Amino acid sequence: MNSSLPVLKIGMLGCGVVGSQVARLLKDDARELSTRSGAQLVLSKIAVRDRKSKREGLDASLFTLDAQSLVTDPEIDIVIEVMGGIEPARELILQAFAHGKSVVTANKALLATHGSDLYSAADKAGVDLYYEAAVAGAIPILRPLRESLVGDHVKRIMGIVNGTTNYILTKMDEEGRAFNDVLAEAQSLGYAESDPTADIEGFDAAAKAAILAGLAFHTRVTAEDVHREGISSITATDVSVAKSMDHVIKLLAIAELTSDDQISVRVHPALIPRTHPLAAVRDAF
Repeated sequence: MNSSLPVLKIGMLGCGVVGSQVARLLKDDARELSTRSGAQLVLSKIAVRDRKSKREGLDASLFTLDAQSLVTDPEIDIVIEVMGGIEPARELILQAFAHGKSVVTANKALLATHGSDLYSAADKAGVDLYYEAAVAGAIPILRPLRESLVGDHVKRIMGIVNGTTNYILTKMDEEGRAFNDVLAEAQSLGYAESDPTADIEGFDAAAKAAILAGLAFHTRVTAEDVHREGISSITATDVSVAKSMDHVIKLLAIAELTSDDQISVRVHPALIPRTHPLAAVRDAF
């Protein structure tokens, strides 16, 4: 690593499944990250709820139980929030802004509920809020909506934004299996949580749809504003009938301007012709 590069010290809120992988990447890919960013990225402190939990490959001295001291620490330049949930994540991010720190988060529930306030707070403090991984993590979509397309008029967004439900619907279509059978498989593979409600009832997709709609139409949209239907009532018979019509069932997130200039945002299962590009989106991708 080039020691002449400036050092950016990172503080991380949370160290669960996602956080531990972020920490691993910061450590294992340090050289490549420094080359790309033009700075040495150093993980300096991690706030957790339990310091006794075993975390492979991470120095115990990094951990603290005091999250507030992390976001107010003058030595920390960037805060990565991976704790999830609304509170205390929201308040800690606001404190980080107030102390001149930019924040990286993938907290879609928080952004869908308080995104507008967080964007304003970051702008007021003269810092940045990065959240590209909150929706379609492998696809650069949020930043283009907020910045690159600012002079364009978006009329409609439609897509598949939840990998778990898409995996389930794909297997039901390809193999004729029952919903509960494929759900259990998705859980065993790590695609679905032990409590899959957020995915299969559309809450996850609704939060993502709210974020996309707010950015596309330059207004405040929360998850509560989104009409939501999940896939838990979809049966093997439903999928079979769709197949006989040369269609597939997909859980879609749709945000659009209506004819009277209102905004409609909804998440629900829909029949799609097999010739449609979205019909080719298979499994958990």
